[in-house]
Amino acid sequence: MRQRIAVLGAGSWGTVLATVLVENGHDVRLWARRESQAEEISQHHTNEKYLPGINLPETLSATSSLAEALAECDVVVFVVPSHSVRETARQVKPLLLTKTLIVHAAKGFELNTWKRMSEVLTEELGAPFQDRITVLSGPSHAEEVIKKCPTTVVVASPQQTVAEKIQMIFMNRYLRVYTNPDVVGVEVGGALKNIIALASGLADGLQFGDNARAALITRGLAEIARLGSAMGAEPITFAGLAGVGDLVVTCTSKHSRNWRAGHMLSQGKKLNEILEEMQMVVEGVKTTKAAHYLKQQFHVEMPIAEQLYLVLFENKDPEQAVKELMSRGRTKELEEIVQGW
Repeated sequence: MRQRIAVLGAGSWGTVLATVLVENGHDVRLWARRESQAEEISQHHTNEKYLPGINLPETLSATSSLAEALAECDVVVFVVPSHSVRETARQVKPLLLTKTLIVHAAKGFELNTWKRMSEVLTEELGAPFQDRITVLSGPSHAEEVIKKCPTTVVVASPQQTVAEKIQMIFMNRYLRVYTNPDVVGVEVGGALKNIIALASGLADGLQFGDNARAALITRGLAEIARLGSAMGAEPITFAGLAGVGDLVVTCTSKHSRNWRAGHMLSQGKKLNEILEEMQMVVEGVKTTKAAHYLKQQFHVEMPIAEQLYLVLFENKDPEQAVKELMSRGRTKELEEIVQGW
């Protein structure tokens, strides 16, 4: 069934999701903050800053007016950075129909409150939308989805019927969508993997090798599952697309902003220089701050995240951080997994 859909956020992932939905036959309005960007997408069918060299569908239109984007919408997809979700939701609320379904694809926690994005959306949109909010996550680089490379993602909602509706809207021959009832696990996995990706880029830049990357991925997954379980997630979720799937692709691909930021850090660049040079949101930086707070709140150990926090925010030498990780006290992997998970 053809749906009227607003996609909020015209970065690389927002533009690609809007393209997928247009190609699936839906009536899509892509919202961009800047009028010049909306005009570029609508008139020239490009988004050069975020998707250089890519021609977008001529039927994809963009607007800088939230009212125009949201008019009579059946579905709203939030693809703005995590730090913008609350303010965007406040602006959106008066324009929503009560029947509208909400999807978010932001992988992070809110600064200072450290809340998950579905919690932020529920607070701002109110009780009528509590059971209408879903999470879209998984291993999905925009640069590959726009080229129709086979990709799998997951939609999480405690309401199976809602999850299945969103599944049907997005799924096609190159984008396979699974459903999962574990909203907490999908959100936590999608956010925390960016920390490990930063560490992976840093380790690769220091030429620590494949063994070190494998260690970061597997021990990083243990940290993600440990905190996620403490927050109420189902441990099995971290063995799926939003857990190990997203973790592997983000830690091993140069498409990953977080991997690139970590790699640049290994070359001696300061964090503020890296963020200025990239001119894109690197969610793992803020998420490292969130993990530093959350691990204390939930009383869990996250040694990789903690050492990365010291490197990012207290100017600790990266090689010294690795030495300290390697010299930690002896432990038993299986015992730790059972206790942590």
